Amino acid sequence: MKKNFVLLVLLAITNTIFAQAKKPTLMVLPSDNWCIKNGYTLEFENQGIKEVLPDYKRAFQESTELLLAISKINGLMAEKGFPLKNAESVLKSINSTSAIDNLRSSKSTGEAIAESPIDQILNQAKADIILQLTWTINSVGPKKSLTFNLQGLDAYSNKQVATAAGTGSPTFSSEIIVLLEEAVISYMDPFTNSLQAHFDDLFENGREVSIRIKRWDDWEYDLESYFGSDEEELGILIEDWFADNTVSGRFSTTDATENMLVLEQVRIPLFYDRNGRQVAMDTRRFARNLSRFLKKEFNIENKLTTRGLGEATLILGSK
Repeated sequence: MKKNFVLLVLLAITNTIFAQAKKPTLMVLPSDNWCIKNGYTLEFENQGIKEVLPDYKRAFQESTELLLAISKINGLMAEKGFPLKNAESVLKSINSTSAIDNLRSSKSTGEAIAESPIDQILNQAKADIILQLTWTINSVGPKKSLTFNLQGLDAYSNKQVATAAGTGSPTFSSEIIVLLEEAVISYMDPFTNSLQAHFDDLFENGREVSIRIKRWDDWEYDLESYFGSDEEELGILIEDWFADNTVSGRFSTTDATENMLVLEQVRIPLFYDRNGRQVAMDTRRFARNLSRFLKKEFNIENKLTTRGLGEATLILGSK
């Protein structure tokens, strides 16, 4: 009995250490506010409405200050043991496949922007958390200081999970690296602690995503149609699948009609086993499992689409 107790304690300690050893993958990007204020934007007409999006590619190509600021944040985070993805490198990869060119299309010319720049980057980088950076330089006589705002945003749910904001002490230096370090250094420990606490919650309770179920107009059934040997409504059968496949059965049905089912705060596992190793689970793969279930159990053809990292839509009736 004593040996079994000791073994259970050791397993619990091992699992705790394993969870704490896993760090969230981060990527630093300039905020929309910084991009707009500094003129790094994309503009297009969306059904008569002017849309403004950040032009990350041009910002990285033209702003030395941005590169220096992000490099400093990358370095400070690396010192805390947090792995980072390089946003500029991700953009270059996107550009090599001409995806960035598609972002410059507009509906006024008959073309649509399928994904925003941030969606393009997130889909490529697969970062867990985006660090969104904003700063301004303040001048009082010969002295300068830097006011900053660093937000940690969950890349899947877009929820803010950590924040640090403040102004550094005035100094005669005008180098952005010196000013930025002066401003943020005292905030890094509580900021990284918040990031790690959020990731530990994801590790234990699953990643939070949203999934929508819709139907094609010409499909002969709907979500109130009965399926299966137990003759149950399709919408209920789908909710039962979520109860069985989410972490601890955690999800919320926020809208349910005969034509649509909206499930939010869907907690999906952070990893799944593949050929004896752990692979990161994402929204598309999780929704693909539902797609296969509907096809196998009820012979329901369906089409899966995704938007960003944290939202998937399954359209029932055909591909």
